[in-house]
Amino acid sequence: MDEIPDVQPFIERFKALEARMAAEDFYADQRSAAAIGREYRQIRELLESHGHYESLIKTLADAEEILNDPNADGEMRLWAQEERDKAREQMDAAKFRVLSLMLPEDPSDSRNTVLEIRAGAGGDEAAIFAGDLCRMYMRFSELRGWTVEPMSSHGAELGGFKEVILLISGDDVYKALKFESGVHRVQRIPETEANGRVHTSTVTVAVLPEAEEVDVQINPDDLEISICRASGAGGQHVNKTDSAVQLLHKPTGIIVYCADERSQQKNRAKAMKVLRSRLLEQKQRAEEEKYASTRRNQVGSGDRSERIRTYNFPQNRLTDHRIGLTLYSLPTIMEGDLAEVIAALHAADYQNRIQSLTPR
Repeated sequence: MDEIPDVQPFIERFKALEARMAAEDFYADQRSAAAIGREYRQIRELLESHGHYESLIKTLADAEEILNDPNADGEMRLWAQEERDKAREQMDAAKFRVLSLMLPEDPSDSRNTVLEIRAGAGGDEAAIFAGDLCRMYMRFSELRGWTVEPMSSHGAELGGFKEVILLISGDDVYKALKFESGVHRVQRIPETEANGRVHTSTVTVAVLPEAEEVDVQINPDDLEISICRASGAGGQHVNKTDSAVQLLHKPTGIIVYCADERSQQKNRAKAMKVLRSRLLEQKQRAEEEKYASTRRNQVGSGDRSERIRTYNFPQNRLTDHRIGLTLYSLPTIMEGDLAEVIAALHAADYQNRIQSLTPR
């Protein structure tokens, strides 16, 4: 079993979790109990998968022993050969399963997500495509049974958004969407193009795990809060009261603006959610920089300046540049069918992380 890291620490952790779950006060803290329960089930699955892999190793060794035995009869040899071939067929998948379950879980995977979409280069066409991406992610969320809550938006004159921020809530939202951060490039003929030329525009997507108050402590003295009247594209007033809220976090210079609600208090609460999430991302990024060398082979750095994907409408093509994935099903993808793209990104991430996990 020298190809797989020692499983003993997982066995010891499993026993410790069993003892903790047997304690009378286990359910006193529901959140902690749920987290422990998830970890317990994951390690149990790991140990079961590890046991299956060990059984394949033993089957293979027993079959080879029979095949190398000059006294084994023909029927026994035939049986051993069949068992050896079956074991070999299952070995790679079984090993991958064990290694993937050994990978440490991202503590943010189960969090809700703040999704920020901003028009980049390309003027009106960039804003229109920002609207298209917003619809794509909303449709994907709907197919997953998630809840989408608009947090803030700045509309554009010809449609779409200069900026839109959504809070997406549900099971494993951040886990599914975390590789969407970066620059999304679109190549198509804009509706405003009279000569039929293909234009290239960009939209920036940021995926932030939703932060809670316990994750990020914000000193009220560090905030500069501005209240103003909300207005929409073209100067049309969203409402006639001073309800829009802008927060400036002075230590970092982060600015959050929220005007979607008619209530000043609701806008302030939403703005604080976005601010906390941005501060949490900044905190996590600072930690990750300490381990930058281990991130080189991962699926993207999550940097918003990194071009990750091209949507080529004339060719009906989506290309994810990080993993070399090309799909010719752009219309269905834009309708929210992102499952194949996201599965490929997670598979590539697993492979890269497993390579760093496996002893050399």
